[in-house]
Amino acid sequence: MTATGTLTAPSEVRRVPLRARRRRPAGQARRGRIGTIVYYAVMAVFGVAFLFPLVFMFVSSLKPDAQILQDVDSPAAFLPVGDISLDNYFGVFDRVPVAQFLLNSVFVTVLTVGLGLIVNSMAGFSLSRLRWKGRVVVMALIIATLIVPFETIAVPMVYWVSQLPTLVIEGGVLKYDFGWLNTYQVQIVPFIANAFSIFLFAQYFSTIPSSLDEAARIDGASWFTIYRRVIVPLSGPAFATVAILTFLPAWNQYLWPLMVVQKEGLRPVMVGMQYFFQLNTAWGEVMAYTSLITLPVLIVFLVFQRAFVSSIAASGVKG
Repeated sequence: MTATGTLTAPSEVRRVPLRARRRRPAGQARRGRIGTIVYYAVMAVFGVAFLFPLVFMFVSSLKPDAQILQDVDSPAAFLPVGDISLDNYFGVFDRVPVAQFLLNSVFVTVLTVGLGLIVNSMAGFSLSRLRWKGRVVVMALIIATLIVPFETIAVPMVYWVSQLPTLVIEGGVLKYDFGWLNTYQVQIVPFIANAFSIFLFAQYFSTIPSSLDEAARIDGASWFTIYRRVIVPLSGPAFATVAILTFLPAWNQYLWPLMVVQKEGLRPVMVGMQYFFQLNTAWGEVMAYTSLITLPVLIVFLVFQRAFVSSIAASGVKG
C-alpha cells in the first residue's frame, strides 16, 4: 500500500537481494580452467600408458607368431595391421580345454567371493561394533598376518589339507576318506577368511554412526538383525570393494592349484598357461589365451569401479 492508500500490484514490488552474488575474478576462473585441462591431460596420459599392455595383448592375439616378433620393435605392435585373423583363438581351444578351465575358475571364484563377503563382513562387524574383551588384540593379530607371505606357509598348508576328512562318491556310494587334494574345496576354503578384507570391513563399519545400533537395540533387534538390516544395506561400497579385491587373487591363483590339483578337469585358467610353454612356444595363442582370461577381470572392475573408489575414499577418512 502506498502513501496515498492505493494498493500496488505484486509485479510492481521490487525485491532487493539479501546478498549480492559473488563473482570470481577473470584471472582466477582462467587459472581454474587451465588447472582442469592439465589434470585431465595428465590423467589421459596415465590412462594411455596403462592401456598399452592391454592393447598390445589384444592386437597380438590376432597376428601370427612371425608378425608379432617382427612388429615388436615398432608402433605396428599396437595396431591391427598385416595378417589379421582369429586363428590363434581357434588354436587355443584346440590345445587346452578352455571351457572347462573357465568353468572351474568361475565356480571357485564365485564361491570364494560370496563366502568371503559373509565371513569377513561378520568378523569386521564384530571387531568394529561389538565391545568385548581382547577385541583390540585380535584385530592386531589379524593385521599382523598381512606381513606373512603365502609362499612361506604353502608347503605346511599342503600337508594339512591332505589330512582333512572328506566325503567322496565312488561307484555311486558315499564314502568317508582323508585328503582334500584334487578337489574344489581345497581351492576355496583356505581363502575365504582374509585379513585385509576383515580390516577394510571394520574400518568402513566404524564410520557408520553407533546411534543406529542403539536405536535398533531399543526396538528389540538382535546384533545379527542389526548387521543384516542396518549395517549391510549401508555398506554397499565396502562390499563391492572387497568383492573386487577377493575376485582378483581368486581368479589369478596359480601356485596353490599347481601344488594341490593334478586332475585336468579341476584346474583353473591360470594353470592352463603352462600348456603353451611346452616344446615350441606359440606366442599368438598365448596372447589369445591371456585375452580370454583377462576379459572377466576387466568386466568386473568396470561394473564395480565407482563403488570401489568411493569405498577406498570413505575407509581412509577414519583411522
